Amino acid sequence: MHYLTSKEVQFLELKANQIRQSIIEMLVAAGSGHTAGPLGMADILTLLYFKVLQHDPKNPTWSERDRLILSNGHICPVLYATLAHAGYFPTEELLTLRKFGSRLQGHPHRTALPGLETSSGPLGSGLSQAVGMALAERIDNPYSSKYIYCLTGDGELNEGQVWEAALQAGKEKLHNLIVIVDRNGIQIDGYTKDVMPLEPLAAKFEAFNFDVQEVDGHNVRAVNDAIGKAQAVYSQPSLIIAHTIASKGVDVFERDFRWHGNPPGKGPEDRVPKDKQAEVALEKLRTLAGIIAKEDIS
Repeated sequence: MHYLTSKEVQFLELKANQIRQSIIEMLVAAGSGHTAGPLGMADILTLLYFKVLQHDPKNPTWSERDRLILSNGHICPVLYATLAHAGYFPTEELLTLRKFGSRLQGHPHRTALPGLETSSGPLGSGLSQAVGMALAERIDNPYSSKYIYCLTGDGELNEGQVWEAALQAGKEKLHNLIVIVDRNGIQIDGYTKDVMPLEPLAAKFEAFNFDVQEVDGHNVRAVNDAIGKAQAVYSQPSLIIAHTIASKGVDVFERDFRWHGNPPGKGPEDRVPKDKQAEVALEKLRTLAGIIAKEDIS
C-alpha cells in the first residue's frame, strides 16, 4: 500500500470536497435523492479511486482492474461524482441524475455507465455478489493481485443475506475480499441503535472469520493504512468498520437521519429553511475547501 504524504492527504481532502459539492449540485438538479450517505462516504470513495484501486478510466473493462461493489446503491451520487471526477465520463453529466433517459439512474445500473460493476438497489445483495467475484477470481487465477472491495451501510446489515454471504466468505477464506462498512449510525427510519442495534459489530464479523479493523472514515491516512493491512491478510476476508458522520462537511445537516433520503430543498427545516438549504450547503463546503487549501503542509 502506498504511503500518503501530507501533500497527497491535502489533495485527497480537496478532491473529496469537490465531490461533495458535486453531490449537492446533482441532488438539487434532480430534486430527489440521498444526501447523508453520499456526503459521508466522499472521503473513502476519493481515496479508493485516486490512490488505492487498480483501475483505468480510459479502459473501464481492463481485465486487471480491482472491482468495487456498491451494495448500498442508494448512495450512488457519491460513486457517480467520484467516477466523473476520476475521468470516467464528463462532470457536466452529473446534473442529469435521475432524469428520464439519464445514465445516472437513482440506483446504479451496471450496463448504463462505465465503471459500474453491478446493479444495486435491493439492500443486502452486494456482499453476495462480491463473494462470488472474489471466489471466481481465486479459482481463475490463484496468484491474482486483484481485490474485490464491497461497500455496505450499517443499516443494510439488518438484511439476513449479508450474514449468509459473510458465512460463505469466512468459509472460503477469501483474502482478496475487503469489505468497508459505512458506520454512520443512521438509516431511513432513525438511528441504527434504536431500529436494530448492531453492537458488538466487530465481534460478530470476527466470529464469521473476518479480520476486522475500525477506523475514522474521514481520516484518509488511517483508512489508507487499514486497507494496506487488509491487503496483507492472506488467510481470511477483511472488514473495515469506517466510523463516518452522516452528511459530513455540512455541519447543519450532520448526524441527522432525516437527511438520509432527502435532497437539499426538501430536508428538515428546523435548522435551515428549505429554500436556503442548497445555498448554505455549498457555502459551507466552499469555505471548508478554502481552509484546507491554506493549510501549511511544508
